[in-house]
Amino acid sequence: MLSLKKDKKEEEDKDGGNPYSNLEKTSVLQEARLFNETPVNPRKCTAVLAKILYLLNQGEVLGTTEATECFFAITKLFQARDTVLRRLVYLGIKELSGIAEDVIIVTSSLTKDMTGKEDCYRAAAIRALCTITDPVMLQAIERYMKQAIVDRNAAISSAALVSSLHLSRTGGGSEVVKRWVNEVQESLSSDSVMVQYHALGLLYHIRKTDRLAITKLLAKLTKMSLKSPYAVILL
Repeated sequence: MLSLKKDKKEEEDKDGGNPYSNLEKTSVLQEARLFNETPVNPRKCTAVLAKILYLLNQGEVLGTTEATECFFAITKLFQARDTVLRRLVYLGIKELSGIAEDVIIVTSSLTKDMTGKEDCYRAAAIRALCTITDPVMLQAIERYMKQAIVDRNAAISSAALVSSLHLSRTGGGSEVVKRWVNEVQESLSSDSVMVQYHALGLLYHIRKTDRLAITKLLAKLTKMSLKSPYAVILL
């Protein structure tokens, strides 16, 4: 008995106590069938989804069919109201969006979370939604993005600003994001250090091809007392 305990302890020490060190893709994807059960078991689903995210972040490659099946199974978890599980769902959507097919099926669920009253969901929902959004879909959520940019909650505003920056770098997204310049300028007056920094970064990206606009921006901001040291460095 003592020998078995010693061997187990040596094995744990060797793996650094990592419970995910011996995961196999096939067995984890089989466990993901748990997502289809009703009612959802948040504790078990959280554990399985954490395994999937671990494998993906370790460089495990999923085929298109595997990724699509896993993605659709994850979408079933929106019916659960567990905060930790929901955050992992957003991460799963982001990780699989580049591999799986028909990912736009979650657009309505993400938009609902993005515009809902639960602030703990909104920022992460914005990031996930913008990951799967193409230039055509972007116009459908434009109003919500504008509202999020000037939101009083700093986490939501920052998420919208950074997501807008990523969207502006995609084909066709740049022209849509340019229409949000008034909201971006408004958020530049935020009391939040990070919101001010992210707003300045996005504003520069929007106007960087217009030298006159950049000159005016510099002249205006040098007279302002920027609260964000990050924004001052960027300036």
